[in-house]
Amino acid sequence: MRSGLVGTHLMVEEVGRRVFHSGPLYVLKIYSKLDDSRNGEFACTNCEEVEKWISAFRHAKEEAETIIDRTGSGNRIMHSDDEFDINGPRKGSRGIANIGRLITIGKGPEALLRRPSMVAQDPESDGFYNYPQGDTFELADWRCVYIVNGLRIFEDATASKAEKGHIMKSVGVIDAAAETIFEHIMSFNTKMRYQWDMYMGNLELVEEIDGHTDIVYGSFDPKFFKRFQKKTDFLFSRVWRRDQDGSYSITQIFTTHKKCPPKRGFNRINISPGIWEIMPLPPKPGFGSPRCLVTQMIEVKSTGWGRWKHSSFSKFLTTIPYILLCRTAGLRELVAANPDNTHLETQVKTKEVKKSVDEQGLSGLNSLLTRPPDSLHAEPQEEFYDALMVEYPDEDEDDAARSMLSKQRTASQKFKGISWGVVVGLSKSKKAPATRAEKELDWNFPAVHFEDGVFQSGLRRCDGRSDHGWSDPGGKGFMVRSVTYNNDGLKTTGGDPLLKLLAVDWLKSDKRIDNVAKRPSCCVQSDAGKKAPFILIINLQVPASPNYSLVMYFVSERPIRQGSLLDRFANGDNAFRNSRFKLIPSIVEGYWVVKRAVGTKACLLGKAVTCNYFREDNFLEIDVDIGSSSVARNVVGLVLGYVTSIVVDLAVLIEATNSEELPEYILGTTRINRFTLESAVQV
Repeated sequence: MRSGLVGTHLMVEEVGRRVFHSGPLYVLKIYSKLDDSRNGEFACTNCEEVEKWISAFRHAKEEAETIIDRTGSGNRIMHSDDEFDINGPRKGSRGIANIGRLITIGKGPEALLRRPSMVAQDPESDGFYNYPQGDTFELADWRCVYIVNGLRIFEDATASKAEKGHIMKSVGVIDAAAETIFEHIMSFNTKMRYQWDMYMGNLELVEEIDGHTDIVYGSFDPKFFKRFQKKTDFLFSRVWRRDQDGSYSITQIFTTHKKCPPKRGFNRINISPGIWEIMPLPPKPGFGSPRCLVTQMIEVKSTGWGRWKHSSFSKFLTTIPYILLCRTAGLRELVAANPDNTHLETQVKTKEVKKSVDEQGLSGLNSLLTRPPDSLHAEPQEEFYDALMVEYPDEDEDDAARSMLSKQRTASQKFKGISWGVVVGLSKSKKAPATRAEKELDWNFPAVHFEDGVFQSGLRRCDGRSDHGWSDPGGKGFMVRSVTYNNDGLKTTGGDPLLKLLAVDWLKSDKRIDNVAKRPSCCVQSDAGKKAPFILIINLQVPASPNYSLVMYFVSERPIRQGSLLDRFANGDNAFRNSRFKLIPSIVEGYWVVKRAVGTKACLLGKAVTCNYFREDNFLEIDVDIGSSSVARNVVGLVLGYVTSIVVDLAVLIEATNSEELPEYILGTTRINRFTLESAVQV
């Protein structure tokens, strides 16, 4: 429908979920950094289609960058009149079916869906079990306290000792796709919700903050529940995200809104924080139907909890936590009773209807949905592209195009096998590398040792979790791919990091802080920094007012071995870096909602947010723009509210994909202990 060249200045961003004409749509935005008038949005029916489109545009942009690097002929692509025109006329009128050929770009190495793994049982164990939870070891002690209708209800024993309230969760397996379950939970269809949700069946949309956040009003009539004598209502915000493995997370927190004050005749109550987690599971042997592990977690206040916990368990059946936790079983039975209902029809009630600019753009899209097939050839006037429900082409279709695409993709991921390192002298005795990670370095050169404190940093080094500052926790708390991962999906504990953490900066500025390593005050420019064979700098750019940057400096004691995975990453192209740069987060201590919101799954940062790479002298700096993703902004905004009371562990690694690169190793780890926003150094 539209065609053109994609240059290096084209940007693509996920906008998120929008409710339009009683149905959800998932939107992504494309725009040009050089021309503000070149901008527009796509609307798709599910998150998976959005990710394929994002992958397709980023793949084309990486191809353009590769051409510029190799031939220097990028000006024609960047300034040509044939550059992709978002607002231009369509190139053809063959209808929506043509988009299927473009969608195939998203199939292959760029696909974000990741296989479930078998993980180690605990940091000291060599055994494995098939229960993937993330890429770190969870410190919670979940104990089953109740079983009802095949639903297991757990209590976190560790949280009950450390927190004022109690953390409970219900766990069940639902035979449906993750997208279907997610839409049921997010739905405003009262008739459908009352079939599985007794307490929150009547919901109304108050405001859409962005594509991943909204504010919802709900009311509850206690006529079927004798304990309550008065109608109750509540107001809460929902923040959702979709992880790279296809799982979903929905966080619900009590809030207030000026357009929704307390009502007469209703008792306004505070909904305790809660989280839904939907994780796809492999199909049962012999069955191809999808299924998911659905977990619902809520916080129970100590007063209400004590009333039933210290008496008979029967009183638990008359509490709000029990009603909420049983919704998991209700949702399971609803899906089981309607196995053919794969697509949920959603009705949305709104507290206040406003004709916004975004809605005006979506109105044309709705007319396209209701138009007869014969009229699809007419030129529509909608703002959104009509990339809606698309079926994949048959496997026998476009074989020649697929073959050419495969060759282009392979060519785009080639890299320059050039090593870089500071030669400080030859060693008379050569020691063979002991681990897979050590094979990344050149052992023909002697080690350059750096004492603690030789690098000056904005944050001070500390010991233990009780102090304020930074430390190196090591890799035992993280899980990485084992040597047999491609065959059996096994993960094992991470070993000692390859690079040594020598400094951490916490900076702030009115503008985003880029290219930290080139600043004269940076430790990389010191005498010690210039002697280092290789320095990896991770600059996590936090969007706020002012802007913050958490900068970590990892140092190698030997030069990088030519042809190694680290060499290909440090000296390769951005396409290869984006496909391999991985980070594993873990909230070791902190509020449980923040822990679940951050998660513990490895994330390919180059696929999730914008990463800018600077390879100069003896360092590689990676500037991670967290503000380029609305999901990341929401999570970081929540973390900043509790930053003084949390302990965060981060692991940086390069993803291993073939047998020659396995097992995975950790490049470096960082622990940040309860620092304050005020401690940031002004730049």
